[in-house]
Amino acid sequence: MDELDVFRKQIDDLDNEILKLLNKRMKSVEAIGIAKQTSGTSIYRPEREKEILDRLKVLNTGKLNSSAIDAIFLEVFAVSRNLEMPEKVVFLGPDGSYTHQVAESRFGAMGSYIALNSVEAVFNVLDKGEVKYGVVPIENNTEGAVGITLDCLGKFDSLIVSEIYMDIHHSFATTCESLKDIKKIYSHPQGYNQCRKFLEEHMLLDIEFIPTKSTAASAKLASKEPHSASICSHIAAKLYNVPILFEKIEDNLANRTRFLILSDFKNRAGVQNKTSILAKTQNRPGGLVSFLQSFEDEKVNITKIESRPVKQSGFEAVFYLDFEGHIDDENVQRVLNANKGINEIKWLGSYVKAGE
Repeated sequence: MDELDVFRKQIDDLDNEILKLLNKRMKSVEAIGIAKQTSGTSIYRPEREKEILDRLKVLNTGKLNSSAIDAIFLEVFAVSRNLEMPEKVVFLGPDGSYTHQVAESRFGAMGSYIALNSVEAVFNVLDKGEVKYGVVPIENNTEGAVGITLDCLGKFDSLIVSEIYMDIHHSFATTCESLKDIKKIYSHPQGYNQCRKFLEEHMLLDIEFIPTKSTAASAKLASKEPHSASICSHIAAKLYNVPILFEKIEDNLANRTRFLILSDFKNRAGVQNKTSILAKTQNRPGGLVSFLQSFEDEKVNITKIESRPVKQSGFEAVFYLDFEGHIDDENVQRVLNANKGINEIKWLGSYVKAGE
């Protein structure tokens, strides 16, 4: 047996042991799932998953970095939840969109995904109780807030149970072996324009550009059309089996989007929580100032404030706020009590604060 075979045998033995341990873990998961169903507790507990990941990262002394630990164990968590109870997830489509990619990053390869054509459709399906989870974008660091998501948070009753920040990377995917063989490029116009530096450097700006409704649609077309390429998401290329020739081709590598996972349950308080609310303040001089002062008085740190028009009421506005803390924290409760009967406040959810 040569040296390579020795290492392969070691890996095989380790894989066998990992499989045994995973099956042992799933037995415990099954028992927990039965207990949760009996008590009516939600299967998905983001705060518990964060506790596990944080603990493992502290214990880690090997080759795995934090991102690798997240990737491996988030998939283990997703498989575990699907064994407890199959998960059906709706998201802002189409299939292969960045929202789809975010959904799969949390609910795994075994999740059942349904693409919908609008943010409001996601909220509507959740509100009817047809599915348990929904995923929508809420803001981008270059384009700002997604207004329709903020409006739907006020209109519907779904709660924010988790937030995810994702770097938006465009990939260049093609079935061609060489760039010289490419005769046309499919992409959504926005995606194409965000990658002009790459296209210029590789002398691709003179290649015929065919605009599509989405980057996912461009990957589908490139999978069927010889001598073509697509600018698309990683998941779209994977979905339509188009090999990725270049990853991360966008001009701005700092392009990030924040996404929300929506459901119908309340997270328990943990460490590093964030809470979101909608507030309609008194229409009087100093009304908004007094409202914000109540947060300062209780040392509650507001991390975001965004105004949205109340469309049924002329030029009145409602304010979307994110702040540090959980709805059950004593200082947060004092803020809410100080505004009771003065300002209208809708709680949208308390959840684990994600790394930005």
